[in-house]
Amino acid sequence: MRKLLLLTAAISLGLSVAAQQTKTYAERLGWPKGARVIILHVDDAGMSHDSNEGAEKAMSEGVATSTSVMMPCAWVPEFKQFLDKHPDIDAGLHLTLTSEWDNYRWGPLAGKAAVPGLVDKQGCMWPSVGAVYFKATGDEVEKEIRAQLDRALSMGFTPTHMDSHMGTLFAKDAFMERYIKVGIEKQIPVMFPGGDDLFFRAEAKTAAINELKKQGKYTDGMEIPEPAVLSKVKEIGAMIWKNGLPVLDDLHNSSYDWQMPDIDKKTDAEIQKWYTDHYIESIGRLSPGLTMVIMHCTVPSAAFKYISDTGQKRKGDLLAMTDPRLKAFLKQKGFILTTWREVMQRRVKAGNVE
Repeated sequence: MRKLLLLTAAISLGLSVAAQQTKTYAERLGWPKGARVIILHVDDAGMSHDSNEGAEKAMSEGVATSTSVMMPCAWVPEFKQFLDKHPDIDAGLHLTLTSEWDNYRWGPLAGKAAVPGLVDKQGCMWPSVGAVYFKATGDEVEKEIRAQLDRALSMGFTPTHMDSHMGTLFAKDAFMERYIKVGIEKQIPVMFPGGDDLFFRAEAKTAAINELKKQGKYTDGMEIPEPAVLSKVKEIGAMIWKNGLPVLDDLHNSSYDWQMPDIDKKTDAEIQKWYTDHYIESIGRLSPGLTMVIMHCTVPSAAFKYISDTGQKRKGDLLAMTDPRLKAFLKQKGFILTTWREVMQRRVKAGNVE
């Protein structure tokens, strides 16, 4: 009988541990089991006036809940004025290590002498992630992260989180380590999808298949390996959580790759319907947990085309965020909208919960 009781106790303990391990980060942060919690996040505030206007409209007139600012860019002071008037806006740092446009560029805030590996022949940051990967060191990346944070704090802007422009900080372990290090040190949340990442994994696989098809190398049923970075996400996520910061369960970073046919010839109404349909379909596939949905909302002026040819697709993001259909869908399906500010408040309250 005693052995039976001990066995029963052991099984109960095992089930308890398993239950803890299967909890989403959303549950650990206090949301109910099965909840689909999302941060609707606008990248690239501060990049241009058009980007500022898009971010402002997406949050004040639409369903977007968060944004992040590119501190090396020229239009940061204008966006800081908006933040001064709207202190409850959830705004973080869009840590920027690249300068990707041809005729509108910026350099590192740390200065060329301090971070020569981040600077090209024009004195600006490199235009591609690959160039940063091969030219910059982890020390230089950390110096620039700290310089961008310092500018924000000097302006009276305390960021609610940090994330990565063009994903550069995830390109190399040495970069990601410095990113996480500064976040933990300053107790500023870092965008990191450390959960099951079911949506992100599925999207990555689809993208890989599409690329193979373009190259004529895909055959039905062939095995598609996952990106190497995904093999470490749970371990890294657990470390971030143990050091007092929140962690995402998943990441929706798809809209920038959507290609609406003949978008330059479409009306705003047609663009809005297409983008809203795509957001409804893709967000509808999200699993329970905390997911960050990344977009680039912009009100493209006649001058924006001299910065980038992505004005219409960025407008598509904005039109979707301000579409009553998307708001109604989110409410009908029970999605919970949150911010990085709330997520960090919940993380502090959760304490040592595993």
